[in-house]
Amino acid sequence: MATSTSGNHSSGSQVPEVPWDRVPSGTAAALRSNLEPTVDEVIHAIRTAVPAYAGPLEGAFGEGIRTAVAHALSQFLDKVEGRQPAASGGSDLYFDLGRGEARAGRSLEALLAAYRVGARVAWRATVSAAREAGFGAETLSVLAEAIFAYIDELSARSAEGFAFEQSIVAGQAASRRRALVYLLAQFPPAERAAVETAARDAGWSVPSRLAAVVWQEDPDGRVATRLPLGSVTATFEGDTHCAFVPDADAPGRRAEVARAIGHRRAAIGPVVPSQEAWRSAERAIATIRLAQAGMVPDGRPLEAEQQLPQLIVHRDEQLLDELARRALAPLDDRTAKARARLLETLRGWLDHQGHVPDVARALHVHPQTVRYRLAQLRDAFGAALDDPPSRFELSLAVRARQRRRA
Repeated sequence: MATSTSGNHSSGSQVPEVPWDRVPSGTAAALRSNLEPTVDEVIHAIRTAVPAYAGPLEGAFGEGIRTAVAHALSQFLDKVEGRQPAASGGSDLYFDLGRGEARAGRSLEALLAAYRVGARVAWRATVSAAREAGFGAETLSVLAEAIFAYIDELSARSAEGFAFEQSIVAGQAASRRRALVYLLAQFPPAERAAVETAARDAGWSVPSRLAAVVWQEDPDGRVATRLPLGSVTATFEGDTHCAFVPDADAPGRRAEVARAIGHRRAAIGPVVPSQEAWRSAERAIATIRLAQAGMVPDGRPLEAEQQLPQLIVHRDEQLLDELARRALAPLDDRTAKARARLLETLRGWLDHQGHVPDVARALHVHPQTVRYRLAQLRDAFGAALDDPPSRFELSLAVRARQRRRA
């Protein structure tokens, strides 16, 4: 099994050759007698060469390192002998070592450096034992290749564990930030103590003043990475995202938010004290819904404070619909197509204060067409068209009907 002529590497086999399969039989047995001293030497070398492990390797951590070193050397010899490596208690020691480094807040480089140091020490010990056993240069060459290939394998497993633990930590952090955003946006507002606890768990410092930013069309979540430093974000239902930006009225902050938003539909709520964060979020969400319905220009981003009249008018959609049904009832006997044309003309006439040429340009029709439709509207509404309160109602009604249609 240990030689290169092993049946595992016949011409018809698809199994790739690994270096330890080419180590001559009997090599591992000659090396096992020196296993325990080699473990001690590796531990000492790691403490000397790797600053992160310079302190005493004591307790569970020290025991884990010693176990990993002993297991690695023993498993390598098992591989050389062609035996199935011994089980490690149902867990992957090297994957777990990588996870442990991430939990300890260290970079993976310290562990990989320890692996490299261990490989050099193991190689020196192997050379000494192999020479005493009378092995030649060819065997030593194959052993060197096998040792360093094996260390690469262990390093890769630890890197996987490190990345896995980092993904868990990132997921937990995202979950805490999401919970914080929901807490800030909820109404009735959450207790101050609850917000402070959630902020502490999320690693966020509660600012004195902030503003909500709401945006859409961001499946990759890129906006969150570009918002001003200190922003905390979450995804609401569907494709609606919300962030709370600290000190949103600071010089240059709005421009920074606009750059982060790019071409996406978005709205910025008013700057409020942090305990009123829900109010900023509510305004921003209401504004973006108006943009969706085509009731306000689709600016990027829209300023909620510049849309207060529309927000007031559309706050209670049921009341607005009732007003539209009552105020526009004189057109109920028209066909759907005729009613749509008259509503469009009525809105243009109201918006342009009865100036027919302006209405015609806005609707892209001839002025005479506008006059013809206005005659029909006067037949339907009569004196209401000349009464300021009635005109105000009609203006709200036609917008409500067009919003509903949108």
